[in-house]
Amino acid sequence: MNVPKELKYAESHEWMRAEPDGTVTIGITDHAQAELGDLVFIELPAVGRVLKAGEACAIVESVKAASDVYAPIDGEVVAANAAVTGAPETLNEDAYAAWLFRVKPSTPNALAGMLDAAAYEKLVS
Repeated sequence: MNVPKELKYAESHEWMRAEPDGTVTIGITDHAQAELGDLVFIELPAVGRVLKAGEACAIVESVKAASDVYAPIDGEVVAANAAVTGAPETLNEDAYAAWLFRVKPSTPNALAGMLDAAAYEKLVS
């Protein structure tokens, strides 16, 4: 299982990467995409949507099941990766390159309470 050390993780299987501009890029983990199987449809939140942590905000659907993606932090969606909606299989190929959306966090240090790689690996093992 691929769990990059530089990312933060949510128990609901989203990964987060702090960007230099203060935004946070969010996607689903390698573990999550492997559990879902071949992805066939992705629905992303609209740019401008304000999210609350824990809120279902996107959908990833595979040949096996549909699953909600949850906002791991509070914030406003500032970008959605349209490339993955047109090619959902890219998430299966590399879950960490195929990000879903970017959020401008509502609070500083929004990632402070998130899991590090070691804690996420322990969660899913």
